[in-house]
Amino acid sequence: MTTHVLQFVGLSKQGRKKVGSLPKAARGDAVEVRVSRAKGGCETALLPPEAAALIGVVLDHLRQGQRVAVLAEEQEISPNDAAIILGISRPLVVHRMDVGDLPFRYVGRHRRAKLKDVLLLKRRLDAQQTAIEALAENTDALMRSHGL
Repeated sequence: MTTHVLQFVGLSKQGRKKVGSLPKAARGDAVEVRVSRAKGGCETALLPPEAAALIGVVLDHLRQGQRVAVLAEEQEISPNDAAIILGISRPLVVHRMDVGDLPFRYVGRHRRAKLKDVLLLKRRLDAQQTAIEALAENTDALMRSHGL
């Protein structure tokens, strides 16, 4: 049985209608979250501005009908989850691990990579893809200009 670290949360259409946007906090503003209990009473927690900004981003994505997952950089993920993030197959993730492109460690017999390493590899792969696309455009332009 495979356990996935990536757990996406989404909202129904009715839930999206209920969610309002979080007002932007100005410097010096206090941001509080209030939880009203079903059995009565409420609790309030103060949030630092960075946490409030993150919650605002999450709410914006949820309101747009997107699913959201929150992960910590140091969190270790499976090759399956890395494959989802990278947009490649699991065997290719394992190959990237084997050739040293993606650092990992074994937990028992299972491979685990840190999310920050997966994201670094994704940035490198995206940069390579951008370079390949630019090269292809330049090649097409040269072929057209020289009648090839």
